[in-house]
Amino acid sequence: MKRFIETLKNIWRIEDLKTRIVNTILLILVYRLGTMVVLPGVDPTQLAELKNQTSGGILGLVDMFSGGAFSNASIFALGIMPYISASIVIQLLGMAIPYFQRLQREGESGRRKINQITRYLTVVILMLQAPGYIANLHSQLPESAFILKGTYFIVSSMFILTAGTMFVMWLGERITDKGLGNGISLIIMIGIIARLPSALWVEFISRLNEQGGGLVVFLLEIIALGLVILFTILLVQGTRKIPVQYAKRIVGNKQYGGVRQYIPLKVNAAGVMPIIFAQAIMFLPVVLVGFSNTETASGIAAALSNPVGFWYNFTVAVLIILFTYFYTAIIINPTQMAEEMKKNGGFIPGVKPGHNTVEFLDTIMSRITLPGSIFLAIIAILPAFAMIADVQSSFAYFYGGTSLLIMVGVVLDTLQQIESHLLMRHYDGLMKNGRIKGRSAI
Repeated sequence: MKRFIETLKNIWRIEDLKTRIVNTILLILVYRLGTMVVLPGVDPTQLAELKNQTSGGILGLVDMFSGGAFSNASIFALGIMPYISASIVIQLLGMAIPYFQRLQREGESGRRKINQITRYLTVVILMLQAPGYIANLHSQLPESAFILKGTYFIVSSMFILTAGTMFVMWLGERITDKGLGNGISLIIMIGIIARLPSALWVEFISRLNEQGGGLVVFLLEIIALGLVILFTILLVQGTRKIPVQYAKRIVGNKQYGGVRQYIPLKVNAAGVMPIIFAQAIMFLPVVLVGFSNTETASGIAAALSNPVGFWYNFTVAVLIILFTYFYTAIIINPTQMAEEMKKNGGFIPGVKPGHNTVEFLDTIMSRITLPGSIFLAIIAILPAFAMIADVQSSFAYFYGGTSLLIMVGVVLDTLQQIESHLLMRHYDGLMKNGRIKGRSAI
């Protein structure tokens, strides 16, 4: 306890870190207040049916990602997922279209241009999703819930919903620039955590009303959740660094030994991004059939809109594995690593510099990415097993999936940034032994 208090004092002594923490808190408060602001023209006292619709299923997951804004008919109802969907499309185009490949090689100017195109595409996606959300409001709420009606309400709400998501995106960018951590991920995490107290309470009441052993089952659920969180922390951190000796075993090179050296590669280099990408894709059936038609959907749309169904979870798992390889290929460049190693006079014992080093690193990365992607996929589908075990859907989402991975990953990233500020100014870190390893840590 004494060490914890001393760490807090050290954090407060660092002016830049203190300012970043305050900025982050204030910007998050703005976001949370925005999720409570109901669309103009909608009676906030008549949202009961909308809240019932988002109590479970795929729309419950949509509501979780929006921090409850979806069920509140808020100006932020569409959340940040349209921006993430646009980012996925642009990154995929970067692999197929020379124009985007050229922008990726242009450094900062190219990055600004890509960000601008991503924003334009986000607006297009929003203008397609907003009418679906408004139609869902009309199908779920009684006519008396609408103070404004007709074309004026539809058009004005479309623009407000679009502006709301763009404002959330702007808040995320400000958190990244002026605060701590990745702003977009932090906003998603705050929205998820906001649902935890109510989900925990609903599960507790549900078990309390059971005849015999309900509280024991609830206690076992909490223990199981703690174990899953521990496993997720280990996965998100990945291996710190891969010893050269083990790396050579992976590629079949028996000539190793001597000084213990490390290669800066991680089993889970992609972090939680594959989960976010896969979940954004899985929201497409909801958008295509319309928010109001998810319960009556049939065929492929129904199969891909059922979080407990086999095909939904199988598709999510496959997408996560594919996106893990895809995102790892984007952030890990063996050629660049080999060149940097050569420039700095580094080398891998027993491996020739240049092309051989590139092949060596590429082979290792390909082979260690597979178990990392499989572990991510397993965690992603754990909520389905929790729901099958009769855990309330609102609480089951915290047993894995995107929600748990984002919470753990973002918390570790944020703590790692705080620790970096402390160590930079010669203060003790947050951990007594070792250092916190975030998703991006090597």
